[in-house]
Amino acid sequence: MKAMVLCAGYGTRLGQLASELPKPMLPLAGRPMLEHILCHLARHGFDEIAINLHFRPEAIMTHFGDGSRWGIRLSYSHEPELLGTAGGLKKMADFLAGSEPFLVQYGDVVTDEDFTAMLRFHQQHQALATVLVHRREQSNSMIALDDQQRITCFLERPTEQQRAGLTAPWVNSGIAICQSELLDAIPSGIAADLPRDVFTKLVGTGRLFGFPLKGYRCAVDSPERLAEVRAAMARGARR
Repeated sequence: MKAMVLCAGYGTRLGQLASELPKPMLPLAGRPMLEHILCHLARHGFDEIAINLHFRPEAIMTHFGDGSRWGIRLSYSHEPELLGTAGGLKKMADFLAGSEPFLVQYGDVVTDEDFTAMLRFHQQHQALATVLVHRREQSNSMIALDDQQRITCFLERPTEQQRAGLTAPWVNSGIAICQSELLDAIPSGIAADLPRDVFTKLVGTGRLFGFPLKGYRCAVDSPERLAEVRAAMARGARR
């Protein structure tokens, strides 16, 4: 099965820690963060994986090569100009095309979530996209689910006025399983954002679902979060 890991962004909030390396190459337990991500994908059968690149692309390509060392096949998509999380997928539409669903994961999200269970849920519900969600207050997104786990509200970067009086306890975890027809909803040739420009517009279709997080998950977007995931690995909180 196919997956795409989004690694083209800058790690600006990590400061000097990501000034010389792409953020996904930061070390965790003696290995690059991206290696942990790829190995977890492989454990759940995602063995054809695309990676988009922008800052210091040679650091990732030199380390991982064709992926055969980890039992996977890697493809690379270099973006001279950043295309955003959705634009990066659109650029790889030919790779992601097909009847089987694909998984997309942000390159700074470390998790041991059961992707096999998530894929089963996605297929059973004939979803167009299934978004991994977790509970967190005052996040960049607000998501509400019905009793079938269908997403009934998806707000990206809501204003305080939008937050007021709205009960939407879930947030986007940076991982989704999608059908290739989702790519048709992404504009071509311009930068586009997956939550803002795609997911928020799919709410009314009835085919956008949320899958609540059951495992460990951390987005490494600050020095504090990097320290958090390193500590979690040290105490065995994440496999």
